[in-house]
Amino acid sequence: MYAAARTRRLLAVGAGALVLGLAGCGSDDDDGGGGGTTTTGGGGAAQAPADTSFELTIGDLVPLTGDLSPFGPPGRKSADLAISQIEEAVREAGVDTTVSIEHRDTESSPQSAVQAARQMISGGAACLAGPWASSETLAVAESVASRQRTPIISPSSTDAAITDLDDDGFVWRTAPSDNLQSRALADTVERELGGTDFTLSLAARNDAYGQGFIEKFRTAWEEKGGRTTGPVLYDPEQPSYNSEAAEIVAGNPDAYVIIDFFETYGKMGASLVRTGEFDAGRLFTADGLASDRIPDTIPLRALAGARGTRPGAPESGATVEEFARIYRAAGGAPRQTFDAQHFDATMLCYLGALAAGSADGAEIAEQLQAVSGPPGRRFTFLELADGIRAIAAGEEVDFDGVTGPIDFDDNGDPTAATYEVYRYGADGVLRVERQFEASAAER
Repeated sequence: MYAAARTRRLLAVGAGALVLGLAGCGSDDDDGGGGGTTTTGGGGAAQAPADTSFELTIGDLVPLTGDLSPFGPPGRKSADLAISQIEEAVREAGVDTTVSIEHRDTESSPQSAVQAARQMISGGAACLAGPWASSETLAVAESVASRQRTPIISPSSTDAAITDLDDDGFVWRTAPSDNLQSRALADTVERELGGTDFTLSLAARNDAYGQGFIEKFRTAWEEKGGRTTGPVLYDPEQPSYNSEAAEIVAGNPDAYVIIDFFETYGKMGASLVRTGEFDAGRLFTADGLASDRIPDTIPLRALAGARGTRPGAPESGATVEEFARIYRAAGGAPRQTFDAQHFDATMLCYLGALAAGSADGAEIAEQLQAVSGPPGRRFTFLELADGIRAIAAGEEVDFDGVTGPIDFDDNGDPTAATYEVYRYGADGVLRVERQFEASAAER
């Protein structure tokens, strides 16, 4: 087996904090957070896996209903595409592993996510791709992952609190932490406004994603010399938000930063429009409100013209282009934020199992850092069969995802990310205006 390459995370977060956290929630072949208390490096002396003839079931936790339902079908499709690529590469490489996937709807709910995770593990799943919301990941981490010694790899849970979870090394993510994106958004607002001598009205849904993101954004903006009001934190379960909307627009701020999901923002956006003072062209937001177009449940005037950031994939390169091609060819759900991250998460479940030579969750978790980063032979899903042969031969490998190098750190976070800056047009269609790279090492 591969030598273990990752220290256990022992930075404790109280169980109460985990229960209270509610929601969160976005390479070509070229070279391309959070800090634990100790590090061990990126790999160790490799040995040939004991067995490559095991059967692996990957559990897919996707939000097909609820707040994050726009992300669910594209996520499920990406996971299925990853399995198809794995099956083809397994045949080409001549190994005997059998891989299958089981999908479950988390309903964008922590309780449902925990139930779905338990059911899939009881049914034989040894690694889970997902869940998506930070609230779900916090709940599954506390109640399922470490207790049942089964790794989870979230494609989209960005809450910074996940970095320091006391999870015994069973919680990972292919999406960057909000420690990184909050500063990336602050940099974007500064560039878009032409400076920082502005007052921003801050607001967010009152859960792990919203509260965590907006507080870190406020710190980043004020460190730049900018001014803020708020944040206005609102309960996602409220029927309307008229008083909160009035507070957000009070004082005619230079711009707004609102962190939310579509279902809740449908109500908040309507309340903002009713104030008669809200201008969506002055709104900045993030990945939770990024979709191919503004949903019908949100008034166009509440989001058209808004700008934001979201994790993405490099703009060009053979890996990115081939993923786009196979995604289009498969039909069905259109592209969505975090679809490539979910593809990568599913791939890593399999590669971790192959490196372990086992469908045992604890052994898979021990290999995820080793297969995701240097040292070792670099490969993408375009060379998946070669990567499988290398692992089977006991060689060290470094898998680069569609989203770029993943290079998990000791806390299970990717150490760099590609961000897209997007804007909603007057027609409600999202258009990406530019991309940039951000690295935890630069922060």
